[in-house]
Amino acid sequence: MGALINGDDGLPAEEVGTWAKEKHDRLRRYLDISRAARNKFLTGAARSATFIDLFCGPGRAQVKETGEWIDGSAVAAWKISQNGGAPFSDIYVADIDDDRRKATVERLNRLKAPVRELSGSAADAAAELAGVINRYGLHFAFIDPFSLGALDFRIIQSLATLKRIDMLIHVSAMDLQRNLGINLGQDGSAFDSFAPGWREKVDLARPQQAIRQQVVEYWRDLVAGLGKKPSTRMELITGNTGQRLYWLLLAAENELAHKFWSVATDNGQRSLF
Repeated sequence: MGALINGDDGLPAEEVGTWAKEKHDRLRRYLDISRAARNKFLTGAARSATFIDLFCGPGRAQVKETGEWIDGSAVAAWKISQNGGAPFSDIYVADIDDDRRKATVERLNRLKAPVRELSGSAADAAAELAGVINRYGLHFAFIDPFSLGALDFRIIQSLATLKRIDMLIHVSAMDLQRNLGINLGQDGSAFDSFAPGWREKVDLARPQQAIRQQVVEYWRDLVAGLGKKPSTRMELITGNTGQRLYWLLLAAENELAHKFWSVATDNGQRSLF
């Protein structure tokens, strides 16, 4: 996480690359496509359809290359749900950085969104959330960490205890590419947090590309083992010069959610490696 800057609305913000716009476009498209399914839970007995953002950041950002101001993920999610006529019943936000989290909370409060603040790490927030959320509702979690190591598998384990939850997950391709040697050579590496038990499943004698693929496939198997199938469609987000930054994939139990994701990413599946 970089230094905060002054936002155009008087609150702290951050600088991002143009790739952030593409990421949020995928998020908004999915939430808009799925609004009819969400509305069934908003008007039914549960009266609960929530949005969860455990790495919410400050809620506002400026694109470095153009100077354009854009909404953060939680703010963008609330706006698209309102515009589609199926506004989330609750917006749960967390960020280990207090200043960032509080800026998002204030921005959502200004929009009169039903925001609920969770403190601490994403793993702690997910564990707390699983104990207080309406278990009969429909839930959507955007898991957008700043590094592979921050994608603690305990986050997904906690959220997967909820029956009706779809998770859109950011997996850092850059960390897999640049930091492979570091993560292979030490205990307590990013891989240990991301995919616990990987050392017993990955053949370190194979070429680096094969090792990276094994780690990701093992992680996918772990997620599937929780009953939340990872999508075969992993959307690759690239930087300004074509460098691989990260993948977005959906993990969900319901096949309808995967159909929604396929429509939201209709530009076609891109290769993992």
